Amino acid sequence: MWLTRLAGTLLPAMAFLSCLRPESWDPCVQVVPNVTYQCMELNLYKIPDNIPTSTKNLDLSFNPLGHLGSHSFSNFSELQVLDLSRCEIQKIEDDAYQGLKHLSILILTGNPIQSLAPGAFSGLPSLQTLVAVETNLPSLEDFPIRHLKSLKELNVAHNLIDSFKLPDYFSNLPNLEHLDLSNNKIRNIYHEDLQVLHQMPSFKLSLDLSLNPLDFIQPGAFEKIKLHELTLRSNFDSAEVMKMCVQGLAGLKIHRLILGEFKNERILVNFDKSALEGLCNLTIEEFRIAHFKDFPEDDLGFLNCLADASAISLGIFDGLISLQVLKMAGNSFQDAFLPNIFRDLTQLTVLDLSQCQLEQVSQEAFGSLLRLQVLNMSHNHLLSLDMLPYKNLSLWVLDCSFNRIVAANGQELQHFPSNVTSLNLTQNNFACVCEHMRFLQWVQDHRRILVGAEHMMCKKPLAMQGVPVLSFRNTTCQMNKTIISVSVLSVLVVSMAAVLVYKFYFHLMLLAGCKRYGKGDSIYDAFVIYSSHDEDWVRNELVKNLEEGVPPFQLCLHYRDFIPGVAIAANIIQEGFHKSRKVIVVVSQHFIQSRWCIFEYEIAQTWQFLSSHAGIIFIVLQKVEKSLLRQQVELYRLLSRNTYLEWEDSVLGRHIFWRRLRKALLDGKPWSPEGTVDAEGSQDETTTSI
Repeated sequence: MWLTRLAGTLLPAMAFLSCLRPESWDPCVQVVPNVTYQCMELNLYKIPDNIPTSTKNLDLSFNPLGHLGSHSFSNFSELQVLDLSRCEIQKIEDDAYQGLKHLSILILTGNPIQSLAPGAFSGLPSLQTLVAVETNLPSLEDFPIRHLKSLKELNVAHNLIDSFKLPDYFSNLPNLEHLDLSNNKIRNIYHEDLQVLHQMPSFKLSLDLSLNPLDFIQPGAFEKIKLHELTLRSNFDSAEVMKMCVQGLAGLKIHRLILGEFKNERILVNFDKSALEGLCNLTIEEFRIAHFKDFPEDDLGFLNCLADASAISLGIFDGLISLQVLKMAGNSFQDAFLPNIFRDLTQLTVLDLSQCQLEQVSQEAFGSLLRLQVLNMSHNHLLSLDMLPYKNLSLWVLDCSFNRIVAANGQELQHFPSNVTSLNLTQNNFACVCEHMRFLQWVQDHRRILVGAEHMMCKKPLAMQGVPVLSFRNTTCQMNKTIISVSVLSVLVVSMAAVLVYKFYFHLMLLAGCKRYGKGDSIYDAFVIYSSHDEDWVRNELVKNLEEGVPPFQLCLHYRDFIPGVAIAANIIQEGFHKSRKVIVVVSQHFIQSRWCIFEYEIAQTWQFLSSHAGIIFIVLQKVEKSLLRQQVELYRLLSRNTYLEWEDSVLGRHIFWRRLRKALLDGKPWSPEGTVDAEGSQDETTTSI
């Protein structure tokens, strides 16, 4: 009875879901319908057929594609982003990407490419980013990209490139802005290697040569060359080599120069300040030192060479133990984040950090500023009044006006410095909603220290826009809790019902079919579930012995009996289960690893439960490792507790196997008892004589 009631309740929803597109059963994840698909790590050997042609972003990474032939992606003319990372691609033929006129990003990271045709990248007029990291690329000379005139970023890091010679075709890449050659094998840079850079647009190209084992840069190699950025990190194994290479940069005009090491790639054992003396021969707008070990911040004489630089990043406040007033207004910080850079400024009393575009502040940023009295954080982009960074301070004045503060966490307000006599929070984006009721009440309670409290206005919600924050009353948040609870419960019930319908859609579809076909005769004696890898055995053994034997049995096989043009899942249920008396499950290593096989098996369980006359016959085709079988718990339990047929390729084994299988299939077959016995006896004689 409960099944009947369940069916009556959910059949309308089932009818709606039956209209869903068959592509929903594609193994790829539909991130944005008809636009973005993720097919990562699905063991695909080709591109799935039912990905829509309107797809713009396609992730095929970690699939064993192996080889890209001509026009491999011609069906996806709207593609903009294509990720082929670690797809075991060894060969890319001419015109492999032909037709992708909108493709702007192509990622080939981690492919062991051995053959790259001259026209491998033809047909990509809009390509802006090409990532070929870790692709066994030996040089740039034969890299077939000379026609990619729209290319802005080329990343060939972590390859086998041992020469910095930039091919002449680089002059045909007028839009190139970033070239990443980091983590290659480049040791020497000569004057002739850089001739093409004289033809590149001024101050546009950024070069990253980090993690290359540089030994020598020929003096004058960079003479009169103009770059936007040059990064040299973890390149030198001694201060002497670094000094010589920095001197080799003489004559370079550059917007930003980055020198240093990576925290996890420290090569330079002892830093010598003389290694940077060659900077005097460069024209530098911005200079940055990154993670040099034992960097002598107490002796910065080399900065005299950077008198014309507009920005220098060194983190140098060491030794300023008597500094009391520090004005840093108008500076910018990486990622709009204020780190703990004031550790040694223990005597600081006034700090101005206004107009620094700050969005976040480290919880330890002011931890050592125990004497700080005035802090100006105005005209930044702070989103919350976070009191934790100020909790141990003896602040008198705190200015957080002209930010984007919406509210403050109620628990953090207890850390508000008790000495503050002036707090400016005007010109912020306060949200006057019940969610921030504790903060709004805090404002009411501390209005005596708030500068211009009457000018603190609500920005959200729209109905409260322009209303003074002080006008907000807690009574507006008193709502009927019963109504809220009922509303939430209703949403949960509806959501749960929708989830159950979605999850058990095909099981419900099977239930509806059982009611429809339950009183009719079955067309097939058995529906066979098997992996495509076992199809030879099914065709040559199972079909031949059952359909051509005596008595003959009619099997339902997907490659022969499924209706063309109907979704696979619908065929499985309507043609397979509804029209068959029994189900034969051919269990093998491939079966357990197949998503479709496990799906069919799970539906078979529901079918057996719903149909009283139904039966499942298990055939173990080969020995299956228990560790692999345990991944499918229900299947493992069934095989452990029930009798199953095990295929044995011997004369006696085959005789016993076919006798037992025919006997199982004869059970419930609408024949006369005499005919059944005679047929079974005749078949025994036939099998014995083989």
